[in-house]
Amino acid sequence: MARPDPGALLKLAAGEGRGKLTIFLGAAPGVGKTYAMLARAQARRIGGTDIVVGLAETHGRSETANLLEGLEVLPRRKGEHSGKTYDEFDLDAALARRPAIIIVDELAHTNDAAARHPKRYQDVAELIDAGIDVWTALNVQHLESQADLVTRIAGVAVRETVPDIVLQRADEVLLVDLPPSELIQRLKEGKVYLPENATRAAEKFFRPETLTALRELALRRTANRVDDQMSDIWRQQAVEGPWITGERLLVCVGPDALSEKVVRTASRMALGLNARWIVVALARSADPILDADRSARLEMTLVLAERLGAEVRRVVADDFVAEILRTVRRDNITQIVIGRPKTSGFARVFKRSLPDALLGTVGGVGIHLVSANPGAADKWRLRTRKRNVPEWIASVGLPVATVGAITLLGLGISQLLVLQNLSILYLLAVLLSAILAGRFAALLAAGLSFLAYNFFFIEPVRTFTVAKPHEVLALAIFVAVAAVTGTLAARLREQVERARQAVRSTQALYDFSRKLSAAYGVDGALTATTSQLHAMLGLPVVALAAGATGELELRVAWPPDQTLDETAMTAARWAHEKKEPAGFMTGTLPNVAYLFIPIRSDQRMAGVAGVRLDATHGPLSPDEDRQVSAVLEQAAIAIDRARLVRENAQAAVAREGEKLQSALLSSLSHDLRTPLASITGAVTSLRQLGDRMSAESRMDLLASIEEETGRLARFVGNLFDMTRIESGLLKPRREPVDLPALIAGLVERMGRIDDKLKLETSTAEAMPPALADPGLLEQVLFNLVDNARKYAGTDKPVSIYVRREANMAVISVTDQGRGIPEEDLELIFEKFHRRAKGDGRPAGTGLGLSIARGFVTAMGGTIKAESPAVRKRGTRFVIRLPLAGADT
Repeated sequence: MARPDPGALLKLAAGEGRGKLTIFLGAAPGVGKTYAMLARAQARRIGGTDIVVGLAETHGRSETANLLEGLEVLPRRKGEHSGKTYDEFDLDAALARRPAIIIVDELAHTNDAAARHPKRYQDVAELIDAGIDVWTALNVQHLESQADLVTRIAGVAVRETVPDIVLQRADEVLLVDLPPSELIQRLKEGKVYLPENATRAAEKFFRPETLTALRELALRRTANRVDDQMSDIWRQQAVEGPWITGERLLVCVGPDALSEKVVRTASRMALGLNARWIVVALARSADPILDADRSARLEMTLVLAERLGAEVRRVVADDFVAEILRTVRRDNITQIVIGRPKTSGFARVFKRSLPDALLGTVGGVGIHLVSANPGAADKWRLRTRKRNVPEWIASVGLPVATVGAITLLGLGISQLLVLQNLSILYLLAVLLSAILAGRFAALLAAGLSFLAYNFFFIEPVRTFTVAKPHEVLALAIFVAVAAVTGTLAARLREQVERARQAVRSTQALYDFSRKLSAAYGVDGALTATTSQLHAMLGLPVVALAAGATGELELRVAWPPDQTLDETAMTAARWAHEKKEPAGFMTGTLPNVAYLFIPIRSDQRMAGVAGVRLDATHGPLSPDEDRQVSAVLEQAAIAIDRARLVRENAQAAVAREGEKLQSALLSSLSHDLRTPLASITGAVTSLRQLGDRMSAESRMDLLASIEEETGRLARFVGNLFDMTRIESGLLKPRREPVDLPALIAGLVERMGRIDDKLKLETSTAEAMPPALADPGLLEQVLFNLVDNARKYAGTDKPVSIYVRREANMAVISVTDQGRGIPEEDLELIFEKFHRRAKGDGRPAGTGLGLSIARGFVTAMGGTIKAESPAVRKRGTRFVIRLPLAGADT
């Protein structure tokens, strides 16, 4: 049984909750896009649909303006562009109104500087994300892939463009079409432009051949869009094939000026073939580091490719042809598009170009060569030379200076000595030029050395003539060795520079990891992140994260004196909510001075980092962008870890609180209810029977009341003592305590409570006093003995021994009960811990041993439990306290 395509279903599910985009696509202005849009809106309004007009440009056409009657039109905001004031679309008003459908005309429009987004299609994207359906209009010449083609067809530059991906993702595309003859007639009747503009338009744009070409483009794009929609429906409904694999394009680009044209040409081919296309940026590991201009040009080319709908890859390979062949086989490529650079005849003879190598190697795949525009490369080189004058001075001046210095040195030496291998000195000039200025300088130094050595040192001197045949061979060998040596030295220099950059980046990340590991909490991680970014970029950095109320707030700034205005905070909130960069030179609030980048992990949004940029610095370079991304990824992990630690600690505290609450309620329900029931029963009996009871019975009832009242007093006292310990209010006195006298008083006190209990005591001779609080120590020993009485019984004695170990007094309390399992020896000191469960357990609160440990610790001693104690039975509690003379 056929099953729906998972990718198609995921694509369908991703659209749930989002608005729908409908584009009225036309071949040229004046075909009636806005008219068709408003006519359809009138029909929907009559049918009861909540539809409003956010912006509709009628361009003075009365029949179009009449269609606005009855429709709700949102007020526009005032915008300024080039010193003039215009009515602009109000995005915030549309989001506040939140209709079912909104009309936003002229999708390719560029917003004013005060707008949240630089382009109107980005406003439309925000409306769709908010769940609002949008109707808009677009001419085919405003598509990014068609702009340069339309410029060549019509001779008119297209200044405002929309990425092709916007049209590809539209839910519905409606073609609004008119034959060229009718459109020209409308232009003559003044229904397209005002009379003064109509004449210029007829001369340039509105010509039959131009309109026909544009009409073909619009029809093709609409047909491709319908075909894509039909394919999606087939996949969602599991309609059987046969499926045709279709065309796949591989586009090879680099940092040269021709690559942009290659990408645009490939985009048009992919659209015409309805094909998937991949753009690969090729680079060799041994290539020199790109300068800022070439690196920026490559990044702009790749961004353009993504906007046009391509999949972008970066590939580092020493053999371009082999890598391209692997990609062809792996991705089922059917067409290769590559630029053919303009080369001289000398270069074509001695160096085989990549297109030539592909043509001679690749079989079964179409190869399309895109040539450069005449003169374009030369103009670019001139501009580059003007920008890079200092670098060229170094590349030319250093070889001239070193070769000149070596020549003067050689002339001086030749006056004193006769040297047969003076040419070796010139290798020094080649090496110095290669190491200090690069490959070009090395080759130039080799050429100058050849000329200087021939002119000054080879007979006949002062001419470039070579008289002896062996000197010609020597010169040839010298040039070859110099060229090879210079090239290797230059390559070594470049590799060393790459290695230094890699070491610096690795060291910076390592240092940052150490800072993060030592940082405490979210603020600590953000502080480490901002200081690291500031050190790397040399720019002001801020970090924002959600506060206690959930609102994004400024947490850390470096340097600390930075603040964010409301516009910057809006950009930061956008980056946080949409999980995409915002601010400086991005698609959202590009005039903000900060570039806000989300700090996100796989789990959640950790915060936002903001880097303050300006026109002098410009956008982040690719290397800077990669370094920032690496830092923010580590920061996100550290912030996640800090939040998890905090949440786990809070959960542990909550669990402990619940555990204590449960234990306290259990203790209260048993150990408070039982004595109260006994007291209530005894009092009731005394009141009801009165004098009819014998004297002995009355005495028993009164003794029971006294005993249970004592239990209640001890219960309340234990709770009070535990409260004092945990709150830190316990302040024990530390004074010499006579241990034999204190134990004798304890024996007398226990005898009054239980005359059946037998206590055995023993104290070492000449036992010095211990340093302790006598009241607290007596309570500790009472709790230990009472615990032994409850759990070991009264049939066997409880032993209390006192001895001295070095400077410590050791008191042990031993019973002969069943003992305590080894795993419970520490648990018994926890609050409310009871070994026995249920109603048959001995009376008590489970606080006695916990209070005992708290008192002993407060007095500067220790207490521990040992089991078994005597003949594999019993439990021994050992208390160690400092002696009075040993405390300092």
